[in-house]
Amino acid sequence: MVDGMMLQRESSMSRTALAAIALVAGAAGLSAPAQAAPACVGTPGTGKVKLEVAATQLRSADGEVAFTVYPDDSSRFLKGGAKLARARVKTTAPTTRACFWLAPGHYALATYHDENGDHKFNRTAFAPKEGFGFSNDAPTALGLPSFKATRFPVPAGGGSIAIRTRYGR
Repeated sequence: MVDGMMLQRESSMSRTALAAIALVAGAAGLSAPAQAAPACVGTPGTGKVKLEVAATQLRSADGEVAFTVYPDDSSRFLKGGAKLARARVKTTAPTTRACFWLAPGHYALATYHDENGDHKFNRTAFAPKEGFGFSNDAPTALGLPSFKATRFPVPAGGGSIAIRTRYGR
């Protein structure tokens, strides 16, 4: 009888231990940090729609990605202090997302992967050191793209675009 009670007690302890392990494992799974969507830049309201932007093909999760929106004015494109809005988002490789509240219309967008987090687009004498991209995947083989090549519409219902990140060789 004593042996039977010991076996029953050990079996009960094993079930309790297994239940505790399952509870801890389940709690660990539930508490894993989820990748939250970044807050949108700007203020929602009458006449504003959401533009969602994804910087793709990021080579690492270092630093942050800067997303810069330019208004429908070629004289302001890529000029210091001429941006309409900017978001800086902690990098999640291979894709990092941002969003903006904007009026429907036309815009241009530039991104760069600020891998060292210094808030500067670092380059050597001949090439960029950090990844970059433009709306419409505008070509950069012979220098910076034109405003016309990067200009895209944001319709009345909002929209989304993806920008491929390029790195120097």
